[in-house]
Amino acid sequence: MKLCIVTPCVFKGDGQGRVCYEIVQEALRCKHDVTILSTRLDPALQQHNHVTWIEISSTKLPSQLLHDLAFSFKSTVWLQKHHAEFDVIQAYGAVTHFIGDVNTAQFVHSAWQQSPAHIAKIRRDFYGFYQWLYTSLNALWEKRAFRHAKLVIAVSERVKQELIDLGVSEEKLQVVLNGVDVEEFTPGSASRTERGLPENVPLAVFAGDIRLNRKNLDTVLHALVEVPNLHLAVVGTLEGSPYPKLATQLNLNARVHFLGYRRDMAKIMQAADLFVFPSRYEPFGMVVLEAMASGIPVVTASTTGAAEVVTTECGIVVSDPNDVKALAGALRQLVDDPEKCRAMGQAARRVAEQYRWQQQAKAYIDRFEEMVATQ
Repeated sequence: MKLCIVTPCVFKGDGQGRVCYEIVQEALRCKHDVTILSTRLDPALQQHNHVTWIEISSTKLPSQLLHDLAFSFKSTVWLQKHHAEFDVIQAYGAVTHFIGDVNTAQFVHSAWQQSPAHIAKIRRDFYGFYQWLYTSLNALWEKRAFRHAKLVIAVSERVKQELIDLGVSEEKLQVVLNGVDVEEFTPGSASRTERGLPENVPLAVFAGDIRLNRKNLDTVLHALVEVPNLHLAVVGTLEGSPYPKLATQLNLNARVHFLGYRRDMAKIMQAADLFVFPSRYEPFGMVVLEAMASGIPVVTASTTGAAEVVTTECGIVVSDPNDVKALAGALRQLVDDPEKCRAMGQAARRVAEQYRWQQQAKAYIDRFEEMVATQ
């Protein structure tokens, strides 16, 4: 099979890029040829004999929207000339104007636009307008891409329903959850001191983009006020984040530890007792599975796609991500009962082992091969 994947990033350390990386690795294990149209490609793939990298060069443009438009234009021009060379072309959302055979929905902009947490509904300034424009255009473009693809893969049941609401035929929709590296993220004991974290106290960890409100760190901080013996490690880029100031206003400086962007996420998970992630809109949330694979229980919200794999034995799912009291109560349950917390962490690991990356990536390749066999 000759497979073409179109996405700006195929990289092990990136969110959507990690999914693509694992799909490519499984395709190579199955002896398929893979052509990748991207701006960034993981070095582990660049020299492989069965990988052809069509580099879509990065351009110095002042906004993400313009970057996306440039990538879409360049990839479309290339695919119009070369599409007949491939058995299957896979794209992601509206990343290219060329209609792929398979489109994977990692994010649904029309659903995000309807969320009361969308930044345009909170900020009535130029930045709010830009976010509205960016989301609106992507919602328009991806609607066309999803509707015209032969197969659309949703990364959660939540996303599948969003696509049905968008008018995508249910007959061509399939769900393949994202996976987790159970060897990288594994139970263990990591030194807190080496990571600037306090020893001998209950410790939760939060990870995500903390520059905007979608990941919902603000509700976590307000809930922390009501759980006075719990410390929180926050992983995420600090530049432009309003949350260090909020932590100060809530008198939480002694218990909230902002770590910035980190590459040792697996070790930080091992140093924590639990993971908290009540995102206001999250199609999946691979970090939830990473925490579970690390053997710690998770507290999340029903608005997070990965909540679908969180059982009552391994975590707590609150129905409203903005409910401070419900979130505080969930955190308190785990903090006040360390034995229960450990048992839930062990159960979380068992669940995570059902979603190993190779297994989830194989589900993609199986579907691609089925398409080729029936053409």
